Amino acid sequence: MTVSSGFSEMELSQLLSHGGFSCNCGKHHHTEVENVIICHGALEQIPQQLAAHGAAKPFLLADGNTYRAAGQRVVSILEENKIPYSCYIYPQQHLEPDEFALGQAVMNFDRECDWIIGIGSGTLNDIAKIAAQCTGRKYMTVATAPSMDGYASGNSSMISAGIKVTLPSACPTVIIGDLDVICQAPMNMLQAGLGDMLAKYVSICEWRISHLINDEYYCGNIASLVRRSLKKCIQSAENLIKRDSSAVASVMEGLIMSGIAMSFAGVSRPASGIEHYFSHIWDMRALEFKTNQDLHGIQVGIGTILTLKIYEYLKAVQPDREKALEYVNQFDLKKHQHFLHQFLGSSASDLTKLEQREGKYDKDKHAHRLERILQHWNDIMEIINEELPTRSEATGLLKSIGAPVSAKELGFSAELVRQTFIATKDIRDKYSASRLLWDLGELDRAAEQLIQVIP
Repeated sequence: MTVSSGFSEMELSQLLSHGGFSCNCGKHHHTEVENVIICHGALEQIPQQLAAHGAAKPFLLADGNTYRAAGQRVVSILEENKIPYSCYIYPQQHLEPDEFALGQAVMNFDRECDWIIGIGSGTLNDIAKIAAQCTGRKYMTVATAPSMDGYASGNSSMISAGIKVTLPSACPTVIIGDLDVICQAPMNMLQAGLGDMLAKYVSICEWRISHLINDEYYCGNIASLVRRSLKKCIQSAENLIKRDSSAVASVMEGLIMSGIAMSFAGVSRPASGIEHYFSHIWDMRALEFKTNQDLHGIQVGIGTILTLKIYEYLKAVQPDREKALEYVNQFDLKKHQHFLHQFLGSSASDLTKLEQREGKYDKDKHAHRLERILQHWNDIMEIINEELPTRSEATGLLKSIGAPVSAKELGFSAELVRQTFIATKDIRDKYSASRLLWDLGELDRAAEQLIQVIP
């Protein structure tokens, strides 16, 4: 596979070169991923890959669904090639990436095994990467769906003490995407993959804006890599409904390249922005209050549509220094923290600690950011116009493959969406649209405008 990017016409093998490569952004880019194989019959290459990397006995990790989708064939291939292996199949129907599931993997791990092969997508992959790190083994992922961008990531999204957290984990050495398998993934997983890719419009936009306002590190070459992968994905998106192998491959490649881009940058900026925070908050509430929840990419797709509505509002704003300063002076942090604890429950404590470390609401820091915003307002508008599609374009793409496009379809009320948007500025430490609007004194009005998009 060839990647057209700001790194010029580099082959994927060059991007994955051992030891990495230097970039004109001043950083040395590197990823632990060494091989990516996306084609029909890719499972047949597993013995060759194991031999090439000196693996003698792999440990297979799967759940019931992923074992039927690809695991059985992997076992047959290993046996046909007389490769010894051990295997653990999760018995639970609904697998959660929590301490219990990780404990099951580690307790059933065969210490004679020198590699771990995770067979699955989001949850299974997250658990397997942590298990690989815990056991000190190298990791191969066998994808069963093009549903999320975490395949090439060195982090895992896990549940710890009932709270969703991101933990460092092993990064796969080899990624296998057999089109005979992933083209047959449930349609909602194909929809989720497209939803996660649409987020890249926002992630690059907000990365550039934060670079202007906060001098955050930004690499134009990485951004170009993501843009080009996104463009290829979008061009064939409508064919996903037909399970067209070229369309599915484009989404899978885009998701993997997004993960590699995150490795290059050393942060998640190239692949996620405020649209992901909508999904994170809905996940956090589901853990705390047992409320509605859907696939990550489905939620991110809806979050992207909501985000595009937010940027429509932002484009109509006329920055006003005095209005912004007055808004911040009147902001009641204790009242806001009380809202977070009611809205999110126990996980709000971590957000309070994050704010204390980062000083998001520090008035001196706000005044400095505000001056940068006013200075670069025309540049910010130019970035928004350059990077973002229209809301109707994004909605049309998701509708073309039958994906949900409204929070109401997930059972979320307009008021819940308004509160979610208000809370997005407190998730993680990235500068996003909600923080920009808070800096401008426009957050509350934007929140009221946002819910008008909810049918």
